[in-house]
Amino acid sequence: MSKRDYYEVLGIDRGASPEQVKKAYRRLAHQFHPDKNPGDKESEERFKELSEAYETLGQPEKRAAYDRFGHAGLGRAAEGYADFGDAGFGGLFDDLFEGFFGTTGRRRSAAHRGADLRYNLTIPLEEAARGFEKEILVPRLEACGTCGGSGARPGSRPKTCGLCRGTGQVRFSRGFLTVSQPCQQCRGEGTVLEDPCRTCQGQGRVRVERSLSVKIPAGVETGTRLRVSGEGEAGIRGGARGDLYVVIQVAEHPLFVRDGDDLLCEV
Repeated sequence: MSKRDYYEVLGIDRGASPEQVKKAYRRLAHQFHPDKNPGDKESEERFKELSEAYETLGQPEKRAAYDRFGHAGLGRAAEGYADFGDAGFGGLFDDLFEGFFGTTGRRRSAAHRGADLRYNLTIPLEEAARGFEKEILVPRLEACGTCGGSGARPGSRPKTCGLCRGTGQVRFSRGFLTVSQPCQQCRGEGTVLEDPCRTCQGQGRVRVERSLSVKIPAGVETGTRLRVSGEGEAGIRGGARGDLYVVIQVAEHPLFVRDGDDLLCEV
């Protein structure tokens, strides 16, 4: 099933300002919130769709990727890439130019940035109003302590791939073009593990649960995204860590309804 256009989901035009995006989301999220529509599956799905749309259009980098490439452009942005790097259009043209002019394929770095993580946190209205510090438990991938993230057993090290000769790419002819693609033997890394680490099975990372303290500022509302820099998953082969995004959900209050910075109560 194809996804609806995110601008259509929020009922706004493509030139809407960040404030207009936020207001549209708040209005519709309040209308379709599951707590206001218990047992209504249609409202629940609508709320999920709204949250997904706001998560993209509420972030400048993701919105730019969506405006340019649609839903297909969000995969790379979600992994922490804004410009698609070597794996995107730049890499494609490099491969074509290498095919035409016979240049030597460069070795692609095995290091990759770790994935960004999302943590959904539901808080009561009282805590949203005054702000507080919250301990959360985040499951994530950490660099293996045994091999230091290399994936190789201590005392050994990765060997240069014999198939691609360390470039991470193999070439083949397709008509009058010579095209390169990631080496299947080394998975594009340029090196292979002859003696992998037994702790991480050669992956270089292990899954753990990490306790983190997150400061929740006063005045947060449903949909607020708090970025905790460098607390996402560990990078691959020495790559930078990703970020953690804590997404706030303010629970419904039995007496008060929030309207911006005001609290309303029926008497």
